[in-house]
Amino acid sequence: MARPRTPAGRARRTQELLAAEYPGSAHDLCELDHENPFQLLAATILSAQSTDARVNMVTPVLFARYPTPEDLAHAAPEDVEEIVRSTGFYRNKTKSLIGMANALVDRFGGEVPKAMADWVTVPGVGRKTANVVRSVAQDLPGLPVDTHVLRLSRRLGLTTQTDPVKVETELNQMVPAAERGRFSLRLILHGRRVCTARKPACGACVLAEFCPSSQV
Repeated sequence: MARPRTPAGRARRTQELLAAEYPGSAHDLCELDHENPFQLLAATILSAQSTDARVNMVTPVLFARYPTPEDLAHAAPEDVEEIVRSTGFYRNKTKSLIGMANALVDRFGGEVPKAMADWVTVPGVGRKTANVVRSVAQDLPGLPVDTHVLRLSRRLGLTTQTDPVKVETELNQMVPAAERGRFSLRLILHGRRVCTARKPACGACVLAEFCPSSQV
């Protein structure tokens, strides 16, 4: 097969190859354990500067204690801090979790919002977090740009931007709306397992045939 010559062509080929490498729905591809949008929102807030595995060790206790936004909104900060301590930055994360829960209760009837304009008004929530929940738990278009997506999209020559919002905007033009969440999640998995930050395993990469950064 001919090497794709444009960013859009490389994006299409990337999606095809990674879909075979990492099959499944956005829910299948997401490594944060959750049962509903509220749980995924809380888990995503906790995942900042932490691993999904660590978050998954903490959230069963958190959700058993505070199963709804209403429960979490009325939580004592010191109790939440003790539960989430091992994820790091636990004071800031506790403030975000309780602030998020209060926003859901006060402004959205205890429900997780769907519109991006509403999402970004919630404490502790930016576009990346909103796009995770939209694409994984709400079946809506969303392309989260984390450090892995940023790194791989630049290595693959899909963008030269360094600002996550600008990267999201450019990738959205190349990826069909219904595929954006899965595209992002597959890049994240590939970035964790193959195209790592310090020592990418180009010899084991299914994208090496056309990746401009390949060392093969």
